Amino acid sequence: MSRAMNGLITMRQQITQFLLGRVVTMRISATIILALLIASLSVAPVTAGEKFLYGSPSLSVAISGTNQFAPGAEVQLPIVIQNSGLNELKIVDPTIITREDQPNTAKLVTVNLSKGNAPVTIKTDPQMIGDVAGGASATATFTVLIAKDALAGTYVVPLTLTYTYLETAEQYGTDSMRYMYREKTISAPLKVTVTSNARLAVLDAEVEHLNVGTEGFLTLTLKNTGSEHATKTVAKVARNDNSPLTPTDSSVYIGDFAPGSTATCTYKVSVSSNAEAQVYPLNVLLEYEKEDGTSAQSDTVTIGVPVGGKIEFAVVSTGVSAAPGERKVIEVQYKNVGAATAYNAQARLSAVDPFTSGDDTAYLGDMAPGQTSTARFEVSVDAGATEKDYGLDSEIRYRDALDNSQISDTMKVTIGVVSQEGVAGLLGNPIVLAVIAAGLIGSGYYVLRLRKKGGSS
Repeated sequence: MSRAMNGLITMRQQITQFLLGRVVTMRISATIILALLIASLSVAPVTAGEKFLYGSPSLSVAISGTNQFAPGAEVQLPIVIQNSGLNELKIVDPTIITREDQPNTAKLVTVNLSKGNAPVTIKTDPQMIGDVAGGASATATFTVLIAKDALAGTYVVPLTLTYTYLETAEQYGTDSMRYMYREKTISAPLKVTVTSNARLAVLDAEVEHLNVGTEGFLTLTLKNTGSEHATKTVAKVARNDNSPLTPTDSSVYIGDFAPGSTATCTYKVSVSSNAEAQVYPLNVLLEYEKEDGTSAQSDTVTIGVPVGGKIEFAVVSTGVSAAPGERKVIEVQYKNVGAATAYNAQARLSAVDPFTSGDDTAYLGDMAPGQTSTARFEVSVDAGATEKDYGLDSEIRYRDALDNSQISDTMKVTIGVVSQEGVAGLLGNPIVLAVIAAGLIGSGYYVLRLRKKGGSS
């Protein structure tokens, strides 16, 4: 019995030890598997690298849009830089480190446009457009001014491109790379065409009767200094901003206007009355039809037009006076103190209290600069007028050289109301007149009495 019990206890102990050993073994295996998994996650997968052989950039340039421009135009010239370089051979291998730059990429590209022998001015500095990969393109825009006197034709405008590219790359081991770059400059000339155009030049400008506040004539001698044979040409003048010169007749038809030919055009121009005697700007241009039938317009030319002083008058008479209650013809002298002749001038006097006038207009005739004319007006003075100087408004209506009616500025005519002196003064005094009347009546009565007495005796 005891042996049997001892055997059972021994067997149980062995089974327990076996089971404990299996658990420990399973735990170790799980730990190893987990460690292997962690290690596999921390190690990057091995991928194949690649490199390209025998590739290089191949750049070409072209103007985007039209390359035809008119003389005098300032244009934005967009230039497209295209990289058509190819990588001809690629190697893939796990031991190769992939290059950061490809050999057909043009790096740090700089574009420089110069004028060469073309009649242009390049107003933009060289431009950096960055990297241009193979198969890609980039655009550089330059501001170009075409000379106003440029002759029609096609001109070459030099353009240079400077860039860097990956020439070779050397790998050292599995973790080092040495890059070797090369800088290159290439020329890529562009062609720009200057179109034919009529170009306006004003050779001479003459004025006639052009004064402040009047209308006069402007005669221009024009020349076509361009290369276009203009047809159906119209020469126009136009106001320049706030200039006091305003064309009345602004267009003259020339017709055919060949290169080098001249034409004389006369325009009627008016001058504002608030202008001064000086030179003022006026715009001149051509509208015409080109040889291909299209309509065109020349550049606007601004000229200076001299304007003479305005027609002005002044009252130069002095000592004009009248007495209270008197009706009198007064004489007023007017002088043309302006710079042009006034034609058919008429003076007008505006009578105000204590004056009245039955004839307030006087004819002066033509008055050249510096000439004086006398006007006569009939005025009546109220008997109760205060003795002092009065200023009456006066103006002159006249015609300018182009027969336009004009009115002068208002002037003051000074008339003094004064008492009469001597016999005229006594006769103008109502008290004296009453005494004289009484004396005359008394004298008449006395003479009548004497005659009656003489007849009765």
